[in-house]
Amino acid sequence: MSEFMGTTICAVKKDGKTAIAGDGQVTMSQSIIFKNNAVKVRRIYNGKVIFGFAGSVADAFTLSERFEEMLNKYSGNLMRSAVELAEMWRSDKVRKLEAMMITADKDSLLIVSGTGEVIEPEDGVCAIGSGGNYALAAARALSQETDYGAEDIAKKALKIASEICVFTNGHITCEVI
Repeated sequence: MSEFMGTTICAVKKDGKTAIAGDGQVTMSQSIIFKNNAVKVRRIYNGKVIFGFAGSVADAFTLSERFEEMLNKYSGNLMRSAVELAEMWRSDKVRKLEAMMITADKDSLLIVSGTGEVIEPEDGVCAIGSGGNYALAAARALSQETDYGAEDIAKKALKIASEICVFTNGHITCEVI
C-alpha cells in the first residue's frame, strides 16, 4: 500500500489573532502528486478551534478525529484535550500515528503529535510537515521584522515554503481565530 503524505502547516499567533495555514498537495510515495487542492486546515468545535494536520493521510484523519472527541469530552478545553490525547499514546492503549497537527483556540497554540507529545511554541510561531522548517524560518523572520498580521505571515510563509519544498504547493487554506 502506498503512503499518501507531503504537506506544510504553519501557525502564527500575533496581536491577539492566531492563523493556521496549510497547502493543498497530497503526494503518493516520493514521486507522484496525487492531489493539489486538499484542505488540511479546518475549524472544529463549533468554530472555536482551528487545526491543521500533516503526515500520513489516514493517520492524520485518525489523529484529528480523536482530538475532536477529546474536545467534546472536555468541553472545548484545548490544553486538557491535547494532554489527554497524548496520554493515550504514552500509555500504549493505541497505535502510534505517523501524523502531527497544530491546533489553536482564542488563547492557546499547540503542536500535537501522533506519538504523544504536546508542545506550546514559545514565540507564537510553529510549523510542521515536509516544508515545515522553510515555513518556520520565513514566519519567524516575517513576525520579527515586519508589521504583518498573523494571517498574512502564515500565508506568506507557506508561499515561500511552496517555492522551496517539492512536497508543498501554493494552494493555501488559512483559518484565523
